[in-house]
Amino acid sequence: MDSWSLGPNDIDMIVMHHIFGYEKDGVTKQLESSMVIEGDDDIYTAMAKTVGLPVAMAAVKILNGEIKTPGVQLPINKEVYEPILSELQSFGIHFKEKEVPYLGYNPDSIKG
Repeated sequence: MDSWSLGPNDIDMIVMHHIFGYEKDGVTKQLESSMVIEGDDDIYTAMAKTVGLPVAMAAVKILNGEIKTPGVQLPINKEVYEPILSELQSFGIHFKEKEVPYLGYNPDSIKG
């Protein structure tokens, strides 16, 4: 537990970068989607913002009757994810997307 704990002067950061290649109307396209979130301190972490906030928002929306789908749900229903994604933007949590030239799928060029 100690090795995973943040100290009083530590902050965490979440970095996500997605590359989507697709074809639409016979034209190949590529979309890059990125998000960088920094925690404020060892309590208000990036992880708390990106995991805790959406869960809390969903709970409030269920209690207020805004989400009516019963049972445990995957967040793939527009009734669930659209209002939460919209509300997360007010906290600075959103992906920046840009269309770039299509580079194709080349797993040999991925370093890891």
